[in-house]
Amino acid sequence: MSIQNLNVFDPFADANKGADDDVQEGLVHIRIQQRNGRKTLTTVQGLSSEYDLKKIVRACKMEFACNGTVVDHPEYGEVLQLQGDQRENICQWLTKCGLAKSDQLKVHGF
Repeated sequence: MSIQNLNVFDPFADANKGADDDVQEGLVHIRIQQRNGRKTLTTVQGLSSEYDLKKIVRACKMEFACNGTVVDHPEYGEVLQLQGDQRENICQWLTKCGLAKSDQLKVHGF
């Protein structure tokens, strides 16, 4: 009598998911919007839905010393909004944390 049930289910199959497979499959669009006067708003759109966007915003707020929120946009879905011109900071931070590669980032704006 041989035991065959160990070959059916591997409990550690998803342990290395982040190492081999990229969660981020599309482009991440980073835009800047002019508010009033000199005030600007940086929006980040296109992050994978597997990431917890509220935790990303919380980490960005502490790292860049700015305020931010997650907004549900009718066209783009869930979008990160950060106060100020944070385009270069967010690009460097996303690549440093491994959330997106540098060729997946698309920066828009003046």
